[in-house]
Amino acid sequence: MTFASSASTSTADLIAARLPNHSLPRDLYCGEQAYRDDLEQIWYREWLFVGPTCELPKTGSYVTLQVGDYPVIVTRGADKRIRAFHNVCRHRGQRLCAKSNGTNPKLVCPYHQWTYDLDGKLLFARDMGESFDPSKYSLKSVHCIDLGGMIFICLAKVPPAINDLATNLTRYVAPSALADSKIAFTSTIVEKGNWKLVMENNRECYHCGGSHPSLCRTYSDDPLMTVMEGPNSASPEILDHWARCDAANLPSRFVNAPDMQWRMARVPLMDTQESFTMSGKAAVSRRMGTIPWNDAGSLMFYHFPSSWNHFLPDHAIVFRILPISPTETQVTTHWLVHKDAVEGQDYNLEDLTRVWLNTNDEDRQVVEENQRGILSPAYEPGPYSPSQEAGVIHLIDWYCGLMASRLNMQQAAE
Repeated sequence: MTFASSASTSTADLIAARLPNHSLPRDLYCGEQAYRDDLEQIWYREWLFVGPTCELPKTGSYVTLQVGDYPVIVTRGADKRIRAFHNVCRHRGQRLCAKSNGTNPKLVCPYHQWTYDLDGKLLFARDMGESFDPSKYSLKSVHCIDLGGMIFICLAKVPPAINDLATNLTRYVAPSALADSKIAFTSTIVEKGNWKLVMENNRECYHCGGSHPSLCRTYSDDPLMTVMEGPNSASPEILDHWARCDAANLPSRFVNAPDMQWRMARVPLMDTQESFTMSGKAAVSRRMGTIPWNDAGSLMFYHFPSSWNHFLPDHAIVFRILPISPTETQVTTHWLVHKDAVEGQDYNLEDLTRVWLNTNDEDRQVVEENQRGILSPAYEPGPYSPSQEAGVIHLIDWYCGLMASRLNMQQAAE
């Protein structure tokens, strides 16, 4: 479902007129123009999370994703390097790979069999004539980087700086040894809500007590457990946890981007529980990496606009969102375990996945009802709770600041 924006009100004007610390004007959550502006100014220009590197375990492994109008393929080459390309044949534009994932020794267009190496070079194009130069028809590359076992891409010609995130994320996830993990389960759902509503919902637990009975067995909905102002500024319980982690050389203290585009910190679960399970006990008997205790809590990492993640001692859960339309968002979740963990022996899939399968579906219902209400002409922006919804305020301030800057620059250039 889309909503026709008022022709006289631009996205820049809507952002300029928004009330601080309030939800956004209606058009920004459902208008076609706002959606196109979001794609052009954010999704086509920022680093986006693709998935874990263990999703590409061998030469020729690939995954595909759709970022707005751009189909993208990410694959592992014979040199073990992970690369990304526009999933478009250089002959007549056919998508090279239609499946969401798989393994191919070469990238072969199904239309006329133009064949590309895994580094993007055109190897074969039948009957193209003597003057044809295959070196001019390599696949178009997309910026791609592996940060400690997490793959990010950027569609921009010149991507934004990623050095600070790369340094911190690589260090913080190192104890989870993501390169030595495997995907135990994957879920992909479509939430009928704007991507900002999906991310807003994730950035607060104001709703958790009323919506997430499974998650709240182990994850506290007390805002003091997630609101942190610095590496030495948090609740006493978190500071004690960080001190314990420091003694074990386990990176845990709060670190963030100045504009809050990303942040990470390791926080304890309630009552020294071990994992996001119905019992509170570890779901996997074989720990990941070098995390020293079962009750080390969750390393929480988010990155706007596309991802939030939990890294626990026994498993990791990584989330990716992609906008589909003004009021539809794809949410993909991977559950990671140690590469040698055996299902039925080291873990039970039901125990591993139940809490977040429940939580994802509950969040879907919340977001969809939120979107339905916003589609009403009676909707008007309401205030955020400064204590319960600080994370939402960070998101919306980041979004509005970035969009205003880029839209104003675009307008000045025109």
